[in-house]
Amino acid sequence: MPIENRDISFRPVTPADYAMLRAWFESPHMRRWWGEPEVELGYIRDMVEGRDTTHPFIILLDGAPVGYIQYWHIGHHQNEGWIADHPWLAEFLPETVGVDISIGEGNMLSKGIGSAAVGAFTRMLREQGHTTIIIDPDPNNRRAIRAYEKAGYRPIPHLAGRTGDCLLMQHGQNTNETPS
Repeated sequence: MPIENRDISFRPVTPADYAMLRAWFESPHMRRWWGEPEVELGYIRDMVEGRDTTHPFIILLDGAPVGYIQYWHIGHHQNEGWIADHPWLAEFLPETVGVDISIGEGNMLSKGIGSAAVGAFTRMLREQGHTTIIIDPDPNNRRAIRAYEKAGYRPIPHLAGRTGDCLLMQHGQNTNETPS
């Protein structure tokens, strides 16, 4: 069935999701782009338990879990420690949000789910009032970059080559100007 005829939705991560998330983070396609599974799961536990302000969600396709997506507030990371490692954070207003995503189920890769999920999640963020939304894939992750482009994200030219190991992309804005 074409992705356009499928229902993509999101629900907050709960502790009941930890085993599934661990299995996803241990899969080869996620290990390539994410950190150590136990470390990543620790971050998600911190989010769920309120020690981290990032908002974690499970991506549902026709009600079945297929991936992980989160959004985080740039302003919560505009401190000395984060900016020392990621100077590009200072280029954005504090109310900017960043998105991270991965399709957890390997058999669901390259089916249009990633771009559809990012598009739907971005619409949800816009409905919540977020105006500047970025995503930061590894520049070698061509599959992800294509999916984000399909969802309306474009590289930010003035930050090209200044962001270390990520390609900064912004949704739906004129990316030839300084982000706001």
